[in-house]
Amino acid sequence: MASVFVISGEQKGEYYPLGHRTNVVGRDEAVTIQIRDDLVSRKHLQIHYDHGREQYFAFDMKSKHGVFINDGRIAEETALADGDEILVGRTTLLFTLRDFDDYESALSHYKKRGERFRPTHMQ
Repeated sequence: MASVFVISGEQKGEYYPLGHRTNVVGRDEAVTIQIRDDLVSRKHLQIHYDHGREQYFAFDMKSKHGVFINDGRIAEETALADGDEILVGRTTLLFTLRDFDDYESALSHYKKRGERFRPTHMQ
């Protein structure tokens, strides 16, 4: 199963396991993944698993500001790959195919990923 991390925005560091269900990302309190960002629509993005194709897909739910995957705006259902960055409003989500046993192991993975992107300072 896959997971999503919030890697920028007010909720940075939050983690959501996706499972094989349909997940709606948006500002509304009733959605699966609530993002508190004024530029995020109430129901902004749908992430679902297609059992036939054995893959996760993202779909823009007619949001006002769009959905961007790896800096490209999506116009139709788009396959997700491990490491894809999804921008909704001012919030960036990291999609990973990794499944975690608990929040602590997810947090550890997230922190290690952040270390990989630290610039090297030469003296």
